[in-house]
Amino acid sequence: MRRAAPPTVPGVLASWRTLFRGRRAAVRPDDDGDPFDDEFQRKLDYLALVSRRVFAGRLRADRRTKKSGSGVEFADHRDYQPGDDFRYLDWNVYQRFEKLLVRLFEEEEDLAIYLILDASASMAFGRGDKLSYAKKVCAALAYVALANLDRVSIVTTNDRVMGRMPGTRGKVRIFKVFRFLREVVPEGITDLGDALKTFVAQNKRRGLAVLVSDLYDPSGFEKGINTLRYNKFDPFVVHVVDPSEAQPKLHGDVLLYDCETGQEREVTVTGNVLARFSQAHAAYIADVDRFCAARQVPYIAANIETPFDELILRVFRRGGFLR
Repeated sequence: MRRAAPPTVPGVLASWRTLFRGRRAAVRPDDDGDPFDDEFQRKLDYLALVSRRVFAGRLRADRRTKKSGSGVEFADHRDYQPGDDFRYLDWNVYQRFEKLLVRLFEEEEDLAIYLILDASASMAFGRGDKLSYAKKVCAALAYVALANLDRVSIVTTNDRVMGRMPGTRGKVRIFKVFRFLREVVPEGITDLGDALKTFVAQNKRRGLAVLVSDLYDPSGFEKGINTLRYNKFDPFVVHVVDPSEAQPKLHGDVLLYDCETGQEREVTVTGNVLARFSQAHAAYIADVDRFCAARQVPYIAANIETPFDELILRVFRRGGFLR
């Protein structure tokens, strides 16, 4: 094989997700058995119990929105306008200041939670562990939300919205979640910006949007997160990370192949190239963390070697999912 100069590490970061010695990997769904077996379901019950203890005595369906409506919790005053209901006039204020003001109240409604699962081809890297792990994370978060009376929807994306499980409530609906997630097959390229533009157009009801993705987006992970922010969703980022991707066991002349675009490039892998790539991979994760922190977006780096139930407990401790 002809030797080629090694590419710059930052430029190859997204493409290096699939490195092979002259062969291509088959993109396949999870075939390691049922990820939602009895043991998994027992862990879900434990996580739901923990979530209730965190917010003991408080139904998470009793979420106060930023809208003013006909609730019971006082929010503010506004000037009286002809036609306003006299029952909402604040007579105490009138007696003191001789001003007619109408009382406004915070409207209460259940929280809409959207779980956005990246199902692009890069999530099937290697043995497909990233996608399998991401499915478990989505199922666990869905169960906790359903058990606490929130309305849960699941959306799968690559460069578009691929599939959607309509909103549902009640923990008995978890089997509907299992059925939906079992059918998810990784395919296509990643473009979170375009996919989430479609998502916000299709979902007029705003709420918590949990993005579960490896964030390998050639056009930039920032676009997708900003699309959620600018359209008044509350994003929460679960960054699925496979540590083996930062240290591929390769040496010499290899063929670098991008599983999403099909692009190939010959490269000579040396110890120095691998070290630079590992540094760039760590810097990329740090960049995502800094981006989210600067915009007050809750962020969790989800190492697939971490048991999923421990990861969910980290989500609880991080805040932003349970409110």
